[in-house]
Amino acid sequence: MTVALTALVQEADRYLDAARIADYCPNGLQVEGRPQVARIVSGVTASQALLDAAVEAGADVVLVHHGYFWKNEDARVVGMKQRRLKTLLSNDISLLAYHLPLDVHPEVGNNARLGALLGLSIEGPLEPGNPRSVGLVGSLEKPLTPADFMHRIHEVLGREPLMVAGNGSIRRVAWCTGGAQGYIDQAVAAGVDAYITGEISEPTAHIARENGLSFFAAGHHATERYGIRALGEYLASRFGIEHQFIDCPNPA
Repeated sequence: MTVALTALVQEADRYLDAARIADYCPNGLQVEGRPQVARIVSGVTASQALLDAAVEAGADVVLVHHGYFWKNEDARVVGMKQRRLKTLLSNDISLLAYHLPLDVHPEVGNNARLGALLGLSIEGPLEPGNPRSVGLVGSLEKPLTPADFMHRIHEVLGREPLMVAGNGSIRRVAWCTGGAQGYIDQAVAAGVDAYITGEISEPTAHIARENGLSFFAAGHHATERYGIRALGEYLASRFGIEHQFIDCPNPA
């Protein structure tokens, strides 16, 4: 079975409400390939490794969270950018990318999926009064020690997070996937016991320690694998086409 590329893009745009979410990259169709789609390959980032794997898998569309054409990037099509675009265009493969719209979606969003996998019941947004907050606040069914919660994160993500242990057990948690260590102040203001994101900066550890907050840097790539996979599965189910998630390992 196949679906028109235009119909696939329209449904993804509609489902994620992409047009209404301000971002610093274009969301939706970034590179246009063949007009009919039978197979989607999804992955976190449109790296050369993912593109090569998609060609090998016979993909018509590559669906990613991190695409191209970011605000203020060099617009010249040279070097790495030329090689990536050449791979797509020479193989007539489309590139669809959804950044913030995928972070905030309540069903297939990166934060919604990570929370579900970690057993967190969502209470509300990390940014009070913002229904499109990229971060969330929730709670565990039972309190855990920082070490036990770190073990749970390790089991779910398949990698050991960097931990700054706080002052006691963990019940209420804030989280924001990717490079969102800058939201730690909002986590402190929310009065949670722990904050999870993908990355850490030098000041982050001090802020966590001085506020008694447990902090976990679980990997930018690792925390953002689940939204794009869920979106690919949704589109495949919606149109009766094939979908394959390909994880290109990234230590970041």
